[in-house]
Amino acid sequence: MAPWDAAADARTSVGTEKAFSFLSKSISEVQKSAESDIELIRSRVKSFQNLSEALDKEWESLKIPAVDNLKNSGKILRMMADTSKRTPGSSLSSGADFSFLESLKPTLTDFQRPFSDPDFQSRHRDDSRGMNLWLRKPSFSKDAESGLDLFSRKARDGLRNEWSSSRKMSDRSMIVRDWQKGPRRKKLNRRSKPASVDDWVDDWEPLRRVKESVKESLQELESTAATSKTPSEFFENVKKTEFYENVKKNLKLSSGADGSKEMYMSNVAPLDVPELLENLVRQSEPLLGHLGVRKDVSEKVCELIRSCKREDQQLFHQSSKTGKDLNKSQDNLELRIATVCQSTGYRYKGGLWNDYENTRGSFQQDARRNIAIVTTASLPWMTGTAVNPLFRAAFLAKAGKQNVTLLVPWLCKKDQEQVYPNRMTFDSPEDQESYVRDWVEARVGFKSDFKIAFYPGKFSTDKRSILASGDISDFIPKEEADVAVLEEPEHLTWFYHGKRWTDKFQHVVGIVHTNYLEYVKREKNGAARAFALEHINNWMARAYCNKVLRLSAATQDFPRSSVVNVHGVGPIFLETGKRLAAESGEGNPTFSKGAYYLGKMIWGKGYRELVDLFVKNKDQLSNVELDVFGSGEDSHEVHAEAQQNGLRMRFYQGRDHGDNTLHGYKVFINPSLSDVVCTTTAEALAMGKIAVCADHPSNDFFRSFPNCYFYRTPEEFVEKVQQAMASEPVPLSPELQHLLSWEAATDRFIDSAGIDMLPPKGAKKSRSKTPALLGEEIDQKTMTLSTSSPDLTDIVDKGLYFAHYLMTGFDPMRNLLGAHPQTKHIDSQHCKDLGLPPPHVQRPVYGW
Repeated sequence: MAPWDAAADARTSVGTEKAFSFLSKSISEVQKSAESDIELIRSRVKSFQNLSEALDKEWESLKIPAVDNLKNSGKILRMMADTSKRTPGSSLSSGADFSFLESLKPTLTDFQRPFSDPDFQSRHRDDSRGMNLWLRKPSFSKDAESGLDLFSRKARDGLRNEWSSSRKMSDRSMIVRDWQKGPRRKKLNRRSKPASVDDWVDDWEPLRRVKESVKESLQELESTAATSKTPSEFFENVKKTEFYENVKKNLKLSSGADGSKEMYMSNVAPLDVPELLENLVRQSEPLLGHLGVRKDVSEKVCELIRSCKREDQQLFHQSSKTGKDLNKSQDNLELRIATVCQSTGYRYKGGLWNDYENTRGSFQQDARRNIAIVTTASLPWMTGTAVNPLFRAAFLAKAGKQNVTLLVPWLCKKDQEQVYPNRMTFDSPEDQESYVRDWVEARVGFKSDFKIAFYPGKFSTDKRSILASGDISDFIPKEEADVAVLEEPEHLTWFYHGKRWTDKFQHVVGIVHTNYLEYVKREKNGAARAFALEHINNWMARAYCNKVLRLSAATQDFPRSSVVNVHGVGPIFLETGKRLAAESGEGNPTFSKGAYYLGKMIWGKGYRELVDLFVKNKDQLSNVELDVFGSGEDSHEVHAEAQQNGLRMRFYQGRDHGDNTLHGYKVFINPSLSDVVCTTTAEALAMGKIAVCADHPSNDFFRSFPNCYFYRTPEEFVEKVQQAMASEPVPLSPELQHLLSWEAATDRFIDSAGIDMLPPKGAKKSRSKTPALLGEEIDQKTMTLSTSSPDLTDIVDKGLYFAHYLMTGFDPMRNLLGAHPQTKHIDSQHCKDLGLPPPHVQRPVYGW
């Protein structure tokens, strides 16, 4: 027996060491291709057949492949790795790894002498050609931690044991000796050649188990592919198989993005004390506001906290900008807190009265939102809260992007006689609905496609308004509770005892119509009552609304509010203005009458200012006759005072502003200081008339109209009235006509209410913010809704609702606050009129 060649032994050991170091190579990327995945898996099975055939030939002739071929033996696994790189997110294997090949390493070193023969490769090139068809250059990584587990452990152990049993010294000596003798090699073929490769594989137990394992995996994948209609469905089904679970356990996927994310998370500094204090002050602003602490005071406190920080400290990797941009500083602080929460893996699960739900589920994909408009009045009462919400519902439904429901109060006959003009009454809600639809369709010129629902209401004579009875949110079905528009949110919730609107609806928008503070100031102890009412209104808006729209700056400053006029005028007024302008252009007389005023006849609706101005300037306005149209509770007092002072005023019953009898008037006088945005002023301007108005925030929307004359003093009032009587109106431009239209008002409402920016229907929301995606540029524009941290503002709002719910739940407290008797629940008459179960059926246990 020839001596061992030490150099060859060293080369062989190094070669085999490198050949099998690929076993720890981790797979870094995976592609999305199910079809190529299946094809490559099938080619993998074929490669095993080629391997077994090549091994059969070598077993027959005892020709062991050369070291170069052994170095290439890792190519099959490299092919599998390449396959995985091309299929991210898809499954590759069934359940075991190739670590069993490590058992080959000590055995192959025993064959170092034959491998060192220089003629070995040339003599066996043809025999190894089959293996080279599927072998690829392996990649090596000694430090990788993950491996492949493509075969069952049982098959792997069997292969290791079978191969280890051949490591007898006598076998090795026989192989080397016979190789040196050359011609006697054929005698060493002690096993008969199987009939086929499959028979050979079945004859060798380890490979037979490998074959069965691969076959089962292929069958499982093929059955999954057969039942899947789309690639995405195929991937979803594969994820449910054992095939996928085994790969998931054994492959540790890593990428540069993950590494950068971990690095980013590890570099996020914890919150310091000034940041915590500033956040506490900002979160406490709602509570401080109710305690009388103004917002500018809390902002100064936050600025002081920031100034106490060291100059070298930075807020979220940016220098502190104290006193320059408070809004940006607040956004940076919120983003900083969200980033710290995200870096620690913390997620707020809810607390106290709220319970945030997981938002990863699929949302409803219906593009049409459900909008419920709830108002405090209904036709035939010609008031702003009856007319404007009706037009809003009609034009929102006309856009076709929303399903609209208008919820209006239903009054019993006794209250109808007090509220509706000419003692008009309706026998059923269906009769009133027909009247409302006929009225609005006659004025908009198209068929109204929205639902009308009724809730029980009672007329309060002392407040001169309608108050709701019971929980009116129940009149909107749960499946339609998406977006709620509360016309006069404070009015609707003063004595409301029911579910929180923001809990039932995804988004609640309040629209402030009336300046109640101005009305209250005119009553006895008006200043004190106005102070209390201002805080109560803020309380109601904060507890029940996500967003508040103020029609003008004449109203109080509500929480989460913005000033935007979302009202328009009916098409009939714009058409009248175009017709009168055309007649004027042809030289025909357009306006044959003088000045007039129209409005509900109560002192707070501008009649107090109107009478006082005419009394003070009686001599200067002696040549001006004023026709007044209106009906109301103060009609007799207004008539008596005008007659007592000898004013040149003629009074008529209230009528629709679009009535033909009013088209001939040229000047509309409106001295009211209690309006928010006067609808009658907008209608007069749309018809091409001249409007004389007070220089007041409620009239800011009309400053761009050349036919609107403003006055500041009583003397200037006389000057503007005389100028208007002597002038001719300027025809409105198309731009101003569109500005007054309901189409433009609807667009302003959608934009300002943020309806288009809402998440899909059914999505749960939270108020806290966090960066949208790590790895992107982080600024306040990338912040999105998340559940990263609790929000003290929301907790305070829920606490305010809970306190209000308790207070309105006791009748003595309701009476003390001024609620109408028997409005906590629906009475028997309303149940009968609205077709509801009797009260004792609705509340069978306690009878509350």
